[in-house]
Amino acid sequence: MSQSPAHILIVEDEPKLAALLADYLHASGYRTRILSDGLAVVPAVRRDPPDLILLDLLLPGQDGLDCCRELRAFSHVPIIMMTARVEEVDRLLGLELGADDYVCKPFHPRELVARVRAQLRRVAWLRQPEPEPVAGLQLDEERFEARLHGHQLELTPVEFRLLQTLSAQPGRVYSRAALMAQVYSDHRIVSDRTMDSHVKNLRRKLKATAPTADCIRSVYGLGYKLDWPPPESSP
Repeated sequence: MSQSPAHILIVEDEPKLAALLADYLHASGYRTRILSDGLAVVPAVRRDPPDLILLDLLLPGQDGLDCCRELRAFSHVPIIMMTARVEEVDRLLGLELGADDYVCKPFHPRELVARVRAQLRRVAWLRQPEPEPVAGLQLDEERFEARLHGHQLELTPVEFRLLQTLSAQPGRVYSRAALMAQVYSDHRIVSDRTMDSHVKNLRRKLKATAPTADCIRSVYGLGYKLDWPPPESSP
């Protein structure tokens, strides 16, 4: 059975913009629903929970910040705030209330579709079954600390996220684009060469800690994977 398209709730009181976003999302394979009044958001989400919400900040009835606050009382649905306000206080306030991303108007609909796709990938990732722990590797996400066979690895935040991603599913091949989506939470655009450099540095640090830990493999034309235990240390 094929998986049904993700359902995106668009909360926007500018009809032309709402219709434009819906057209772009439909072209990308998503289902949409449009609301224009903030007071209708919470009842609609309770009645028919969407997979993601595009939420305008300035709405009639109830503004987007209050909507976000009420939604977070009962739902973890990804929320992307849309606003013409560019002041840093609004940006921080929106995120502190539980928004997952924030985009300032004017924006190109393709950018928003890319952000929607990234948030849905993140949610799909979080819903994956808890992986079996990689023997000898301990990752402390709160402290951004990593240990291999009891020895601390001095990793940058990017290297930590890279190791965390690869070790979540040993043997799985990750494309560079997939790694970028997991490693850079701000969705910045980086080159393949930059990702290759991060992998090279992580490899070097793993081998310096445990000489047999040559475990990150490049798969020609595809990307990278983690072999664990490393072939050299396998019985």
